[in-house]
Amino acid sequence: MRRFGRKLEVEALRRELPLSVFFFDCLLRDGQTLMDTGAGERRRALEQSLPATLLTPSLVTDQLEKAEAFYADALAHGHEGLMAKALDAPYEAGRRGAGWLKVKSAHTLDLVVIAVEWGSGRREGRLSNLHLGARDPRTGTFVMLGKTFKGLTDETLDWQTRELLARETGRDEWTVHVKPELVVEIAFNDVQRSPHYPAGMALRFARVKGYRTDKRPDEADTIDTVRRIFEAQA
Repeated sequence: MRRFGRKLEVEALRRELPLSVFFFDCLLRDGQTLMDTGAGERRRALEQSLPATLLTPSLVTDQLEKAEAFYADALAHGHEGLMAKALDAPYEAGRRGAGWLKVKSAHTLDLVVIAVEWGSGRREGRLSNLHLGARDPRTGTFVMLGKTFKGLTDETLDWQTRELLARETGRDEWTVHVKPELVVEIAFNDVQRSPHYPAGMALRFARVKGYRTDKRPDEADTIDTVRRIFEAQA
């Protein structure tokens, strides 16, 4: 992404960040369209057309152990996960459809809600976008790691609106600040570097799994735990 659309210092970046091309599908071969054929047949056409060094790795198996080893190898090489494809599924332009499934690992953290933004559209009038904080064990405060409104059901929206308004400490036009008392379980894909938050980190693709009413704020995950996840990715 650092090279995408660059017009200055192109040669220097080319040396610093060399790119390679890899092919994962074949939609046209020798003037014949293959979009309506199954993924297995398209893969065979790809293998017949190009050297193996230019192809993405692929595995067809019904053995769990082999699938898990293939998945672990992808993660070890720094990828987010795998694409699982039905062998008989045609290529559907513009969308994956049911024949393509993204398989990726997710982490979870128990974080504390430190503020929340009013919703819009269907969620207007309810508190929706949660500001998520990890506990700093040295200061007892909570360090913001990002926001999310994903994964919230209508029932949860109603519940959290009541509960968070009862903990309000102040507000501005869009945001209600609250006492850091509610713990929420958050699933996310990874931790990325971010200049927008005090810890210099943010959760990627964060979504709500549910509130942890059985946990106190001082039992929430710490910023040290988040930092270990970030460092382990590197």
